[in-house]
Order: sequence, then C-alpha cells, then structure tokens
Amino acid sequence: MGKASNGTKECCTARDVLWYLTFIGFGVNYMLRTNLNIAIVSMVKTRTVTNHTLTSECLVEENVTENFQNHFSKQINVTEDKFNATQDHLFPWNEKQQSAILGGYFWLHWITQIPGGILGSKYGAKIVFGWSNFVSVLGCFFVPMAAYMGHHYLLALRMFQGMIAGFAWPAMHNMTARWIPPNERSKFVTAYLGSSMGAALTYPVCGFIIHRWGWEWVFYVSGVAGTVWFIAWWFLVYDSPAKHPRISEQEKEYILSSLGQTYTKQKAPVPWKDILLSLPVWMNVLAQWGGLWGFFTLMTHGPSYFKFIHGWSIQATGFLSGLGHVLRTTWAYMSALLGDYLLRTNRMSRTNVRKLATAGCTIGQGVCMLGLAFSGCDYTWAVVWLSAAVAMNGSVSTGPLASIVDISPNYASVILGLVNSAAAIVGFITPAVVGQFTFQNQTVKQWQKVFLVSTGMLISSGVLYVLFATSNLQTWNSPGYQANQK
Repeated sequence: MGKASNGTKECCTARDVLWYLTFIGFGVNYMLRTNLNIAIVSMVKTRTVTNHTLTSECLVEENVTENFQNHFSKQINVTEDKFNATQDHLFPWNEKQQSAILGGYFWLHWITQIPGGILGSKYGAKIVFGWSNFVSVLGCFFVPMAAYMGHHYLLALRMFQGMIAGFAWPAMHNMTARWIPPNERSKFVTAYLGSSMGAALTYPVCGFIIHRWGWEWVFYVSGVAGTVWFIAWWFLVYDSPAKHPRISEQEKEYILSSLGQTYTKQKAPVPWKDILLSLPVWMNVLAQWGGLWGFFTLMTHGPSYFKFIHGWSIQATGFLSGLGHVLRTTWAYMSALLGDYLLRTNRMSRTNVRKLATAGCTIGQGVCMLGLAFSGCDYTWAVVWLSAAVAMNGSVSTGPLASIVDISPNYASVILGLVNSAAAIVGFITPAVVGQFTFQNQTVKQWQKVFLVSTGMLISSGVLYVLFATSNLQTWNSPGYQANQK
C-alpha cells in the first residue's frame, strides 16, 4: 500500500501502520461480540424436554472423525457423565434467555451508530474509535461477576458494551476518507475485516481457554488483549497526514494529491434530506441488512449449532466456528485485489466493481446458506457450507463498505452510521428468530428453517442492489452544493 508521490514504494509507511492497527482494532471490536458466543456453550445447563435430557440429534461415526477428534479432544454427547457432573456450576438459562443475552449486544448498538459518525467527523477517529473499543473492553472484566449475579445483569452489561462499541465503526470511515486515495480504498477497507480475524482467533483460542481454565478466563484475557491494542493505537495513530509527526513528505504529498477535491476540510451542515432520499445510500443499507442477516446468524449461533446438532466438543466447536472467519479474511483480500485491479486498469466501472463484490457477499453467501440448510446430519457438508457462507461475506469490504466512501467521502462516517443503525437491528432480530425456532426444539428441521430465512434475506437484497445501486460521487457530497440550492 505504501507509495510515495513518485510512485516508489516505502517500507512501513504511515498508512501501513494505520492499516495494521485498524485491522487489530476491528479484531478487538469483534472479539467483544463473539467471546460470549463460544463461552455461553460452556456456561449453561443442559435443558430437558418431557423428562428426557436434550442430546445432539446427529451422531457422527467415530471412525470418520477419529483423526480430527484426537487433536481437539473426544467428541462428546451433551449428556455424558463428565458433563453432567458440572451441571451444578452452570446457569439454568433456556434458549430464549440465551438468545436475549447474545442479542443484547445489539439492542442499543444501533443508537450510537449515527452519533459515532458525527463525533468521528468532529473529533477524529483516533479518539472515537479508540475510546469506544477501550471502554467496551473494560466491560469484559465484569462479565463473570454479572453472570453469577443473574442473566439480567449480564444482559445489561452486554447492552452497555454494545452501545459504547457502536461508536467505533462509523467513526473509522472518516479516517479512511482522510488517509486513503480512492484507488486504494478497496485494499485498505480490508482492514475492517480484521473483525473476521478477531472472530477466527476468538473461537478456537476461547475453546482452548475454556478447556484449560474455565469460561471466566475468556473475558479476562479479552480485556488484557484489548488494553494492549489501545495503548499502541493511542501512541501510533493520527487523524490525518497533516497531524502525523513521523510521516514522510513524499507520502504526505502522494496522499493529498490523490485525494484532490473528493475530501474537504470545509465544514458544512450534514445534508440529511439528500442523504435520506438518496437511492445509493438505501441500496447500501439494504446490502448490509441482507449480508449481515446471514453473517450474524452464523457468527452468533454457529457454536450452538455445532454443539447441539452435531455434538462437537468445546475445542472442536471453537475451531470449526473460527474456520469460516479465516476464509472470510482471505476472500476479502482477494476481492480487494481484484477490485482495485479492475478499477486501476479501467476494465470495469466503479459501480460495476461494487455490484460484483456485493453480489458475492449477498447472493453468493445465500447460495452457500441454502446448501447448509439441506446438509442435514452430514457434518462434512455442514462445515463446508457454513465456512463458505461466512467466507463469501468477505467481499463486503470491496462492495457496500467501499461504496459508502465512493458516493460521499465527506459524509462517509455519517452514512456508515445510518447504514449500521439499520444493520445493527439485524443483530438482535436474528437471535430472536433463532431462539423462536429452536426453543426446546434443537433439531435439524428447525435449524433448516433458520437457514432458509437467511437465504431469502441474502438473495433478495443482493438482487435489488445489483439492479438499482450506483457508486458514483453524489452531488450533495460538496459543501458548496447546499449553498447553491438556497
């Protein structure tokens, strides 16, 4: 990514440092979302239905899985004696209560999306993104105490963490608009997919921690990791090239000349009417709504699905849940390279590049979700389709996330706040839907319904985006536009 004004590459440019710390920062942000998803599997008691203990419906043949299980501990049935011996130390939360706790992170998450964009534009992403993540990280240290006090206390804490973390994402788009030349944005926005790497590491690492030391240590380790990141962010990142004390003059000149007039320091009122009536804005909202419906369903409930349907151990569940997120990061990078190549060589218009990427993260993900819905008890295909569905969402960084900056660099933070406000609603609707379908009924048939609903959301949103979206710079992006309208 590091280029100077004469086209030569520099080693470890300011933009490189920004990319790595942004990547890790989004990893921390998603660690906050996902650590409870895997921990809750080991926190709750096994439920009973009509006086029979709930078991995994699908039985995996031992000779097929022996090699895999030897690395992750033996596959367990959720009724085996060793598991039951610890039941007195677990929480008696049913599926609806668990879904409420898992979805609680998003109940107030949407409220701070637009304020996050506004604050990011006014005070800079260094403060808003950094402190939003850090304050939420501090909440991790109190999760065990809240859980032992009762599920309502844990729910309240998760709501607080989600509300504070909501400032982070939209604030970051302001820094992207200030630092990254237009033809490098697809590649830079892959840093946002640090979220997937965060999830990819969180699941297996947490599975290991739970197996060795217990679920409480998941949150203590998360708190320490997030604190270390915040210290590095605070001392190494700056809001613009002009404020950076160590950036080379060549890099600064290259950035400013590449940005040209797309981003301006001139402050003007946010053109709310134009934004709210903009079809390109609402197409990005729709694409994120559909894409995240599928992604959140798998991210939040993937561990429970592997545990209660296929009967995997906590370590195997962590590994399999994280696999798709590794692939998502890889696919995001590949999509970004392809997108930037198509733009740089003028082989495809900016709008069509965004449509191609968005079709991948919606329609492509929907096809994989459909495969998962009909995988039944075939655990091999379940792993393949679930991992592929999560991976396909990776092209979101080259699709709607990049399109938001394309259509309005000056108001990208505000627009991302609007987009994420709508998308965050998905975060607490999907757990409610899963809880409703699977309440005291953890069966393949009920999970198939969950996946079919997701398939419909994904494919319909993708088709509409391809038909009606555009990524051209909007006239209302210019601060002088409002003056001319008067």
